[in-house]
Amino acid sequence: MEKLLDISEVADRSGVSTSGLRYYEKRKLIASVARNGLRRLYEPTVLQELALITLAKSAGFSLDEISAFLKRPGPLVIPRDVLGDKADALEQQAERLINLAQMMRHVAQCPKENHFECTRFKKLLKVSTKVTAEKPAVG
Repeated sequence: MEKLLDISEVADRSGVSTSGLRYYEKRKLIASVARNGLRRLYEPTVLQELALITLAKSAGFSLDEISAFLKRPGPLVIPRDVLGDKADALEQQAERLINLAQMMRHVAQCPKENHFECTRFKKLLKVSTKVTAEKPAVG
């Protein structure tokens, strides 16, 4: 049997604060398996679970979405269709950000004194508001 990890060791090794660990435990994303006095103890596998939670959060998954695939029965498997949908959303977000960066670069380098006199700026502005209006609601 592997040595159980104290909450402070898990925090140090995972980069998740002890308060974050307690919050994840409250949300039932992770679970302590024992106590040493008042200190929570975790199986070493919690580090892999925390790495997955951190990665999923950075990809834009909510804690509720993460909880849904962590609580599935059997081995930990992230549904491929969910990953595909999230990858599509990230690509759309990246495209919007690239377009925004190009617009800002043009504005920064535009030779016109007043940006609203620039035909290209006005076109970019029209396109950017159309893209924003078409952006799906996040829920």
